[in-house]
Amino acid sequence: MKKRRRLFCEISPFTYKISLLKCRMMRHIYNLLSPKKFAKTKSNELLPVLVYSHKSLIRRKLGNVNADLQDNKAVNLSIAAPKVSNILIKPGEYFSFWSLVGSCTAKKGYKEGLTISNGQLGKDIGGGMCQFTNLIHWMVLHTPMQISEYHHHDKMDLFPDFGRQIPFGVGTSIMYNHLDYCFKNTTENVFQLIVYTTPEYLCGELRADKALPYKYHIKAKDEYFSKEQGVVYRNNCIYRECFDKLTGKLLTRELLKKCHSEVMYDTSKLSIKELS
Repeated sequence: MKKRRRLFCEISPFTYKISLLKCRMMRHIYNLLSPKKFAKTKSNELLPVLVYSHKSLIRRKLGNVNADLQDNKAVNLSIAAPKVSNILIKPGEYFSFWSLVGSCTAKKGYKEGLTISNGQLGKDIGGGMCQFTNLIHWMVLHTPMQISEYHHHDKMDLFPDFGRQIPFGVGTSIMYNHLDYCFKNTTENVFQLIVYTTPEYLCGELRADKALPYKYHIKAKDEYFSKEQGVVYRNNCIYRECFDKLTGKLLTRELLKKCHSEVMYDTSKLSIKELS
C-alpha cells in the first residue's frame, strides 16, 4: 500500500503553527469581506417568550481526564458566557460564536482545559469551549433557524455515557477561529440567547419576541453497538420532528445525521452486535 504523503501541517509543531495562523488569517479576511450581517446587538431586557432552555453539567466524569482540567473549564466557560449572553439575533442576521467570544488567551484569564483534535485528547488554553457550542446547538435545533456552519468530532466515541441528557452525536467541534459554530435567523422573529454559569452548570435560554407556531423534538433511534472486523462502533440515527403547537400534528420528520463511531473505551460491559 502506498504511504500517504504528510500534509505541511503534519511535518512538525512549527509547520502546524504556520498552518494554523494561515487558517486564522484567512477566516479574518473572509469575515471582513463577507456580505453576511453578524449579530452584534445585546439587550439586558429579556424577550418575552421562552422558546427553549437547557443546562449541562460542567464537571463530568470523562474517563481518566485530570480533574484540574474540568475545574479550568469551569473558569473558561464563566469568562466566555458574558460575551455571548443577551445577544439579539434579528431576522436575516447570523450568529457566529467566535465573532463574539474572540480568542481564548491566558492574558484574558483563560486556563488550560481539555481539547479534542483528530480523535486525540489534549489540553490547551481555553479548552472546554465545545461544551458551550454544544449547549447553543441543542437549543437552536429546537427552532426553525438554519445552522450554517457546524463541525463535529463524532467519528469516535471517546467516553462512556455519564448522566447523558442529549443523544450521542449532537455535539459540536470548534477551534478558534476557522472552525466556527454559526446559524442564521431565517424567520421573522427576533431571538435572544441567554447564557450563564453556576458552580455546577452551564445554563442557557433561547428567547423570542413572539411565540413560535411549532415545537421540535430531537430523538435518537436505531441505537446499538456493533463489532465489525474486531472494531466496536456506536450507531444511531438523529431525527428532528416538527409539530404544530395548536393541533399537535406531526408536520415533518427530518434525519439530521447518522452516526457510526469507533468506541475508544472499555467495551467489556456493552451489549454488542456481531456484524460480519
